[in-house]
Amino acid sequence: MRRILTVGFAVIVLAWMAVSPVWPADGQARPVVIGAVYPTGGPQGVVGAGIDEYHGLLLAARYVNEHGGVLGRPVEVRLAPANSVDAAAGAVQQLAEGGITVIVGTYGSVIARPAAVTAARLGLLYWETGAVGEIGAAAGPGTHFFRVAPNGETLGRQAVDFVETELAPRLGRVGRLRYTVAYVDDGFGRAEARGEIAEVRRLHLPLAATLPYDPWHADYAALAARIARARSDVLIVAAYMENAVALREAVLRARVPLTVNIGGCSAYIMPQFGQRLGPAATGVFSSDKTGDLLPARALTRQAAQQLEWARRAYAAQYGHPLWEPGLSGFAGGIALFQDVLPRAGASSPAAVAAAARQVRLPAGTLPNGSGLAFGPPGSAQAGENVRAASVVWEWIAPYTRALVWPPAFATHAIVLP
Repeated sequence: MRRILTVGFAVIVLAWMAVSPVWPADGQARPVVIGAVYPTGGPQGVVGAGIDEYHGLLLAARYVNEHGGVLGRPVEVRLAPANSVDAAAGAVQQLAEGGITVIVGTYGSVIARPAAVTAARLGLLYWETGAVGEIGAAAGPGTHFFRVAPNGETLGRQAVDFVETELAPRLGRVGRLRYTVAYVDDGFGRAEARGEIAEVRRLHLPLAATLPYDPWHADYAALAARIARARSDVLIVAAYMENAVALREAVLRARVPLTVNIGGCSAYIMPQFGQRLGPAATGVFSSDKTGDLLPARALTRQAAQQLEWARRAYAAQYGHPLWEPGLSGFAGGIALFQDVLPRAGASSPAAVAAAARQVRLPAGTLPNGSGLAFGPPGSAQAGENVRAASVVWEWIAPYTRALVWPPAFATHAIVLP
């Protein structure tokens, strides 16, 4: 058996060398150059957002390089910033013209879609670490596009399921809870709303209202009034930070008698949300990805070691904890550099895509709690990581958040609102 494994590993190494020689004339190992498209400036490039996810990717490259690289070759990340929707396609084009065949991104859903579509049109492979929004068939899911993070539809369904299975039985209410879905009207918000609405209907629950809104020109008082008129018990929101804070304040000012307020996005789990709202954040839930509170006990030993290393290294280098975007970038990078590229045998998009489709890692194998298994081309989950980890957070007290569900990831019991 050992001989078979050794021969197999040698074949992979030789195949990689045949496509891209490991040792150039100067005797230095030729790097595996990976493109990166992230917002590192503008509204989505701030600390706690896109810049953090990019830094997480850089940390993954550093970790893998310190542990032997990709079959002995160091990983080099080459950034083409995309600070707006309009810059996304050009950033991918720039990397393609530089000979890059594999691109990682993007944090922002509205940036991810044009970036992924452009990558597919150019025959590249696009590896999404954090954006959860709509992508579409033009991105070539399962052949050119692979998403490590859970998608928005999954997070939306989880929000409804959590309320129905974990909260509703404890509330002592008579009758079914009435659901209102309020969401930013873009690719990110629509993806989450689609999951929420579909799950409400699947469970035959009362859908009180669906309220899309413009994230740049929202009338929060009017939204709060519509939420109240709909006799909403459960308000599920997809929002960016400014929208999340402003809508929560408007709902409280209008004294809307909600039973549950749950977000479906990372804005609700960032420290800034609690800092800006103070006690007004208490009792708010969010269905989202894992982050800085993830307990290492939920991971394999290797993943736990990687998480602890990343926490120390990230804080030392960037001056704040490994919040959700940073952890998404780190875990997505580890998955690509450690688990996919060494299996590919070549650096072509087709070879990397084939390797990605072959990988099967159980839950807890990646340092964000995820496993890895992508839906095949043509399926409903094409290019999606069907073993992506997601959780429910709660602001259990002023300025204090916790993971409350599922039990394997929980750091605190659910506190009823």
